[in-house]
Amino acid sequence: MDIQALRSTNPDHWMRAAAIRALTLDAVTAANSGHSGMPMGMADVATVLYEKHLKFDAADPTWPDRDRFILSAGHGSMLLYSLLYLTGDAEITLDQIKNFRQLGAKTAGHPENFLAKGIETTTGPLGQGIANSVGFAIAEESLRARFGKKVVDHYTYVIAGDGCLMEGISHEAIGLAGRQQLSRLVVFWDNNNITIDGKVELSDRTDQVARFEAAGWHVQEIDGHDPQAIDAAITAAKKADAPSMIACKTHIALGHAAQDTSKGHGALTDADQMAAAKEAYGWTTGPFEVPADIKTQWEEIGSRGAADRAEWQSRFDALSEQRRNEFTRTMTGAAPKRLSATIKALKKQNSEAAPKVATRKSSEMVLEVVNPLMPETIGGSADLTGSNNTNAGDLGVFDVDNRKGRYIYFGIREHGMASAMNGMALHGGIRPYGGTFMCFTDYARPAMRLAALMQVPSVFVMTHDSIGLGEDGPTHQPVEHLAISRSTPNTYVFRPADTIETAEAWEIALTSNSTPSVLALSRQGLPTVRTEHKNANLTAKGGYVLADAEGKRQVILIATGSEVSVAMAAREALQAEGIGVRVVSMPCMELFAAQDDAYRKRVLPGGPIRIAIEAGVRQGWDRWLLGERGREAKAGFIGMNSFGASAPAEELYEHFGITSEATVELAKSLL
Repeated sequence: MDIQALRSTNPDHWMRAAAIRALTLDAVTAANSGHSGMPMGMADVATVLYEKHLKFDAADPTWPDRDRFILSAGHGSMLLYSLLYLTGDAEITLDQIKNFRQLGAKTAGHPENFLAKGIETTTGPLGQGIANSVGFAIAEESLRARFGKKVVDHYTYVIAGDGCLMEGISHEAIGLAGRQQLSRLVVFWDNNNITIDGKVELSDRTDQVARFEAAGWHVQEIDGHDPQAIDAAITAAKKADAPSMIACKTHIALGHAAQDTSKGHGALTDADQMAAAKEAYGWTTGPFEVPADIKTQWEEIGSRGAADRAEWQSRFDALSEQRRNEFTRTMTGAAPKRLSATIKALKKQNSEAAPKVATRKSSEMVLEVVNPLMPETIGGSADLTGSNNTNAGDLGVFDVDNRKGRYIYFGIREHGMASAMNGMALHGGIRPYGGTFMCFTDYARPAMRLAALMQVPSVFVMTHDSIGLGEDGPTHQPVEHLAISRSTPNTYVFRPADTIETAEAWEIALTSNSTPSVLALSRQGLPTVRTEHKNANLTAKGGYVLADAEGKRQVILIATGSEVSVAMAAREALQAEGIGVRVVSMPCMELFAAQDDAYRKRVLPGGPIRIAIEAGVRQGWDRWLLGERGREAKAGFIGMNSFGASAPAEELYEHFGITSEATVELAKSLL
């Protein structure tokens, strides 16, 4: 690559891009850790994007109608940090750049959305950013249809590398975006032909251009170091009626001795090589020093969007007060005032009627009354709509010719669905939920984990939550999945026992702004166990006394979901023999753990034997059985210690000993 030709052909552009390259080298050297090559290779694309196309205002990184920029190749985080610092972002200061990858710095090893307002999403696990971007683009389309172009009219831009496109989630994301013709989505492929192990040909021969074209994308191929070609390609992409992929042929670690090699991917810290690279760039200042004229040029780019923001504010201020309030409410994630009363009314109705229904049906009943009340909800399913019961409340189908529709047919794409949901939540203005079978949390798991890490309130509706799904057998019967979800920090895992608990779980999920929720819902019909109406949301306590002992309390049965009715039947049998039994329903362990010690002590006092009943593995239960004033000699578990089997649900519960009779027998043996 002729560096001198690049410098001389576009000298002003070159020096602005060189600032990104130099800062990257300095920061990675100071940390003795990081990934230098991608920021050095994609600096030209990023410079043209920010200078000529990206609608943003560095003084207000959360302005609602800004363009979104997503660094899917998150290992190249110094590209984003450099851009934020250079354009004048108040949070990413030079001191933050100098402390790249250090404890407490906002400039973490990979971009983290909760550390700085200018970071749209957390990336690093490859493919997640491009999959998030599909959700961002869906949110933009939906909100533009709802509020109009005067309020919502922006693009989502993504930089993705070979790793992002090799990961399987990219196939799901690309297919969904192409089907939905998300024309406000523009992806730059950093086509440098290098992975950590070596050249791409070591492991892949995919024609990525043909792949995107086959999925319905608008595709261009350009020299990723030619600013005129980059500018023209972005201009054309913005005019396309489909999502755009711009294949940018680049050189990883441009201008460095490690250029075009796998070594160029990682930390380039050799002092002599760095000095040679900077000399080739024409960069003469010391470490972390950006010449004043170049910093000024970048700050002018960062402030250019102030006029766009002011014009937007004028248009927004001209809206009716009602429209302004509704837009602000949805963008801030506040629930409608009527939500609480609506949930209470549904609870009262079902406590009195006491229906026997599957909690997946209970969830549908909740959505029937909630979705008309909350126009910000967008639901969907991974090709299991009729099984997940997620299309409720006359949502209409979100499609190319109906952007006001609020139900998405995600197709058989659990991972892509979950990641797109995260993107919608991150964009703001949308309350996303999506369904699949509980066992397929395995496929959605990476995005579910990132929802928790990113502190976004995506709602994962997971039906067929146990061996109770029956004949589909052990491949479809989740036994370890509750434990997996519960082990994830900052996640609410709800396993409601009836319609009342399901409604309460939904209320919590729809009013949380920083914690995702997993709703584990049954296929089989469950009796109503909450027959006495209470206005209070007892599920918000995580666990509560459903039925107390008559006479001396000798046994505490703790259960979730479909097994709460098993506990109630066991209580009746034991009470008939004069054994006092308390039943504790524990729909959400995380919320119970968050209660103060005094409340937990009232619910789980020391003394009585304790038995947990859940059609899953024991892992996660020992805190409530052995801790919290419990004793191992007086504790037992009724549940699974193996995979399931193919048979009707009733036979499976009998076969695996998850019955009231087995509970009674265990209780007596422990007394």
